[in-house]
Amino acid sequence: MKKSRKRTAGLLIAVVSVVTAGSSVLSAQAEADPGRVDIIFTHDTHSHLDSFTTVVDGVGTETGGFARIQTVIDEKKAQNPDTLVLDGGDFSMGTLVQTVFEEEAAELRMLGSIGCDVTTLGNHEYDYRSEGLSNMLKSAAESGDELPALVVCNADWEAMEAAGLNDGQKLIADGFKVYGVKDYVVVEKGDIDIAVLGVFGTDALACAPTCELIFADPVESVRETVATIRETEDVDMIVCVSHSGTWEDEKKSEDEILAKEVPELDLIISGHTHTDLEEPIVHGDTWIVSTGEYGKRIGSLSMEQKEDGRWTMTEYELIPITVDIAADEETQKKIDGFMSAVDDNYLSAFGYTRDQVLAENTVEFSSLYELEYEHREHNLGDLMADAYVYAVTNSSDFDGVPVDFAVVPSGTVRDTYATGEITTEHVFNSFSLGTGPDGVPGYPLISVYLTGEELKTAAEIDASVSDYMTTARLYISGMNFTFNPNRMILNKVTDIYLTDADGNRVEIEDDRLYRVVADLYSGQMLSAVTDMSYGLLSLVPKYADGTPIEDFEDVILMEDGKELKAWAAIAGYMESFPDTDGDGVPDVPAYYSELHDRKAVEDSRRPADLIRHPNKFTMIIAAAVLILLIPAILLIILAVKLIKRMHKKKKSE
Repeated sequence: MKKSRKRTAGLLIAVVSVVTAGSSVLSAQAEADPGRVDIIFTHDTHSHLDSFTTVVDGVGTETGGFARIQTVIDEKKAQNPDTLVLDGGDFSMGTLVQTVFEEEAAELRMLGSIGCDVTTLGNHEYDYRSEGLSNMLKSAAESGDELPALVVCNADWEAMEAAGLNDGQKLIADGFKVYGVKDYVVVEKGDIDIAVLGVFGTDALACAPTCELIFADPVESVRETVATIRETEDVDMIVCVSHSGTWEDEKKSEDEILAKEVPELDLIISGHTHTDLEEPIVHGDTWIVSTGEYGKRIGSLSMEQKEDGRWTMTEYELIPITVDIAADEETQKKIDGFMSAVDDNYLSAFGYTRDQVLAENTVEFSSLYELEYEHREHNLGDLMADAYVYAVTNSSDFDGVPVDFAVVPSGTVRDTYATGEITTEHVFNSFSLGTGPDGVPGYPLISVYLTGEELKTAAEIDASVSDYMTTARLYISGMNFTFNPNRMILNKVTDIYLTDADGNRVEIEDDRLYRVVADLYSGQMLSAVTDMSYGLLSLVPKYADGTPIEDFEDVILMEDGKELKAWAAIAGYMESFPDTDGDGVPDVPAYYSELHDRKAVEDSRRPADLIRHPNKFTMIIAAAVLILLIPAILLIILAVKLIKRMHKKKKSE
């Protein structure tokens, strides 16, 4: 370890003490005692400042909350006052407290309150658009509260300035300046100096459609920042708070790629993918850790320095934040103060209050994990998609054109519903993403048109491609399809049809335009389908006359002159349920206790089932394979002929 002045002074004092005492015990201990760093970390807390109830292992469970997290941090700091506290971004966008994001900056201020030393920006911090993010940073800085350092090293200001900063970039630049955002900071913990840098990942940027900043390559930027740290700072450890994430496919796992490409990093706090790493990932001397989402668990680790100056992890655990942990009273008071403004400043405009009971529920809804990782129909997705159809057709601004198809991607769903009372807060938390162009939190619904052929393509994308991007799994209303996961990619759907209001089967006409409803974010991400498939899969949302849509904000659905928010659509649908037990409160229908073949899985390996009904994609893939095979076959034939010729020549000699 590079020794700081404090460490040198400490050793001198120890030597003097030893000499005075006439003993060599203390000096021997000082020599043998390695450098140690204790770290608490969070990421993807998504505005979950307060504890909340969600489904854990099939049971409605109260979990999380910064007041309980504070208690755990205090206990750790009682053992080691120099414990480092880090956060990996996406600290906002997920509960009603986000509705006062710009004015109160509650999330950053609460991170500071619990003792977080350093954080970074995630993709959802950009959901408030440039003005919202800038306002939040200024509000935080002007609050006078203790705040975490904010680091991100790959915002490419040089490229933006060369092109001329647009208005949004200027706003964020101003917010960065007021807050003091840096590439990295050096944090001193005891006699250990730790450089902490932040980075914004490639996939994170792809998931931030309203972000106006340009970002440089994450790996190259981290490499350059580490080089700067090595040249200008005298530090013992280098840590990266990354909003990039890890994936099962190591070749696509951004933070694993980062660890391999920049081996000087000692530790990566990996946010963005909401991953629970029960054991750290290790590449060389770089350790990667993740603790999941929403503060349901926080990470705790200890590292010790080796003789070569690098670090090894000696302790690691993910600590569940449960009701068994006492909530810190002062922290809870601060949270309650932020929440008290929600009803007056936000919900009153929608005619709701935070604790208002919208429906009573006895249905066991799918969990978020099931929604993302079990590829089939799920009742949670069914309910939300049905809510979109209900909201549009019962809106005061309904134009009389029926909705043929509504879609909800799994990545836009942020929580499920436990049994018992479902309140406004529960519904908002279940679909809490985004801000519309009106500047009001919550993504609005949009209405577009797709051809029948494109609807079939959408089903094929879900069946074939969503395994590689599980946040893009589709849950639908108005359409049913069956797929066989064992069939050739892009030819997995074996049956598909629409259903009318009475549930009758309606065949899809390829050239006909069908009305589709989704949330704004999902519409904005549709263009990624064409880009990611290099044009092979094409979905082009259109107006009713077939003209392609250039700006999805032009097709936002309105009600009484206001944007029709997705979460409010779900809340209104809940209120429409019949009161079956006569207690004056709507009840979630038993209909949602069952599945309805909206996405049926035909898991067959019979040869006849694998090859029947080939579609155009099968032909394209087969042609591509044939094109690749023909040269290989020709080369083999040529090689065989050459070998035969050589044998003949050898025999003749």
